[in-house]
Amino acid sequence: MAENLEELVSAELPTEPCPDMGRVLVAGATGYIGGRLVPELIGRGYKVRVMVRAESPEHEDRWPDAEVAVADALIEDEVSEALEGVDTAYYLIHSMLIGLHKFEDADIRAARNFRMAAERQGVNRIIYLGGLGDTQTTLSPHLASRSQVAEEFSKGQVPTTILRAAIIIGSGSASYEMINHLVRRIPVFLVPAWAKTRCQPIGLRDVIKYLVGVLELTETAGHSYDIGGSDILTYEEMLKMHAGILGKKRAFVPSPISSIGFYSYITSLLTPVPAAITWCLMESVTHDVVCGENDIVDLIPFRRISCKEALVLALSREEQDSVSTRWSDSYPPDYELAIKLSEIEGVPTYTSSYSLVTSKTAEALFKSITHIGGRNGWFHSTFLWRIRGAIDRLLRGVGTTRGRRSASGLRVNDVVDFWRVEEIHYHRQLLLRAEMKVPGYAWLEFRVDPVSGEKNRLSVNAYYKTKGLWGRTYWYIFLPFHHFIFEDLIKQIERRG
Repeated sequence: MAENLEELVSAELPTEPCPDMGRVLVAGATGYIGGRLVPELIGRGYKVRVMVRAESPEHEDRWPDAEVAVADALIEDEVSEALEGVDTAYYLIHSMLIGLHKFEDADIRAARNFRMAAERQGVNRIIYLGGLGDTQTTLSPHLASRSQVAEEFSKGQVPTTILRAAIIIGSGSASYEMINHLVRRIPVFLVPAWAKTRCQPIGLRDVIKYLVGVLELTETAGHSYDIGGSDILTYEEMLKMHAGILGKKRAFVPSPISSIGFYSYITSLLTPVPAAITWCLMESVTHDVVCGENDIVDLIPFRRISCKEALVLALSREEQDSVSTRWSDSYPPDYELAIKLSEIEGVPTYTSSYSLVTSKTAEALFKSITHIGGRNGWFHSTFLWRIRGAIDRLLRGVGTTRGRRSASGLRVNDVVDFWRVEEIHYHRQLLLRAEMKVPGYAWLEFRVDPVSGEKNRLSVNAYYKTKGLWGRTYWYIFLPFHHFIFEDLIKQIERRG
């Protein structure tokens, strides 16, 4: 997150901040784009309100200078309350993560609720980020849904500024991580005909500049603009470009196979991005996604970065471990509403605990705990995690390769492979909630508790809440593996602490 004006990408804009315009609401603030936009707006002096689906201490810690409004976009009364007293509202919500074809109806209903609530509250403007695509052709469900949302806003009484973008390249974006992992892992690419389709990728920093820039130019209200980077490339050319950046020699061979389903499923197995997302994104690759007009370039002039620059910047951010938001921040889409350990009725059905006493300090032990997962792996138990993750991916779940936003730091709601941080109390407790497909609810807790003298007890506790025969059978099937996984895991944490 940007901490001073020099770190704001919007500092390069030719437009001037208008902090007196009134309160600005960001719907979708916990998502990939919204999470980058909020600090930019705050840094430019705007009074910001973020709209989230559920309360969390993470929101106030992350945005201490912003108001937090809790509202579900599918419930109009809640949205109306969130929009009270708002001058301009950003709409950055998209239900693609629900899965193939399920997002279309949810997208329209959410947009209609937002439009009607904005009209009721007298909001002056809505700013929407949609997708590029020729509306005169048959679009994929993903692109068609974004086009329909834009139409929904356009027919309302509140003037809407619509930005339409193709692939967004930035650290933590799903598109970038798909490209990066495929190039790193595949020596020979079987290239289908649709890999020759043209697209106009845009760097994340340029998307943020346009989002801030149109806010500061009131004449953009009621207009739609295509936004893109300085290059028009095929998908094959992007893969070759990234291979060159990484110094990888890769072969590209024409393929008779053109099934989007086949390629998206293989991509989901080879990258951190699950099938629900890869399918939606890759359904769009059969269509050219190129800017049809460039009016915004004259309205908000700045040097747009090339695709190569965007890829290098994303890679650099990753290597510096300074990725502030990631596509996994919003996947699965209902994570904010998931039941928490403190909310279950009674006690967990099953508990499995392992511990050891050590002279290592609480600070050292906790630092070791917070480094598990992602690129750091799960020490010697990584192989067993991967087996479980492979089963989950075959079931179209999140799998164990989802990774994490930062290799060294964690915050509430961060993803750690197929877990999500539910609670974190530094030097004392880390509670992770499972997001893999299980017949019940599962949590993994790491604790550091003081004992006699200067020693500490390091413990790991697995909790499982279930009902029914299958849920209980599942626990006993995996129970023998707990000894191998947790005994080794706790020893490795202590050794590296």
